[in-house]
Amino acid sequence: MVYVEEYNGNPQAEFDELTKTVKKTSVLSSKWSNFSTGFIALFSSVFLPQGYPYTVTSDYLQYQIWDTIQAFASSLSGALSTSAVLRGVGVGNESATVLAASLTWLLKDGTGMVGRIIFAWAKGSALDSDCKRWRLVADILNDLAFFIELLSPHLPRIFFAPLACAASLFRSIVGVAGGATRTAITRHQARRENLADVAAKDGSQETLVNVFSLIISLILLPLVDGRPELVWTLFVLFTGVHLGANYRAVRALHLDTLNQSRLAIAVRQFIADRTVPKISEANEREPLFEQVTGPRH
Repeated sequence: MVYVEEYNGNPQAEFDELTKTVKKTSVLSSKWSNFSTGFIALFSSVFLPQGYPYTVTSDYLQYQIWDTIQAFASSLSGALSTSAVLRGVGVGNESATVLAASLTWLLKDGTGMVGRIIFAWAKGSALDSDCKRWRLVADILNDLAFFIELLSPHLPRIFFAPLACAASLFRSIVGVAGGATRTAITRHQARRENLADVAAKDGSQETLVNVFSLIISLILLPLVDGRPELVWTLFVLFTGVHLGANYRAVRALHLDTLNQSRLAIAVRQFIADRTVPKISEANEREPLFEQVTGPRH
């Protein structure tokens, strides 16, 4: 049996009755242990759903880690593209007029609004069942929009407005698809009728990531100003991290509902050997860029 001597709740020494030895406990290490335990508890209560991990799915942590990485990379790419767009509309250019910049911006926003309505009408019903696919597609389009915005200032000014509208159109699709699929994923993760809590904590995590990316962007932008080769190098790096993390994030999801592809996978296996795949197996075999339509004959 081991006896522990405490002072003000902090362990000071341990006495092992079997070996008759006394082991001193460092006050500093004890305080550090208490501090780290308290910090972890505070961090969990602020950024994780109440009752974690028992109130969310088993794939929650892995998905959120990869989602955090992709959000950080995307925010840094966004900072680079925003700087390019501002140059494109004439910031720092004495020959540019406020009216021309305003009209370009309004045209860009208007294109995005129309695109949002059309995409929601055309694909809204598919965003629930194929949320993994559209989540990935949305982020690919987001990076494509960043690419267009970075490219536009280097082309003749006559091309800036059409390119800005194209980028806004892609980003409108990102807004609809990203928001809808996030809702579907959050609904999957919430296991105890705690959809609002899971969504709120996801928002807190995203805000924390944006704060860190903002700090990095404030340091990064002055360093890359006037150095397009460095901007493009960083953009390629951030895009690679963004897409890779997104792929890992959607692959980490083990959705326990049947869409057309997962149903077809289950039916094919049942016809082949009279067994049904596990949830994890069906999700791992589900293709992300094509649809499984039915059993093979």
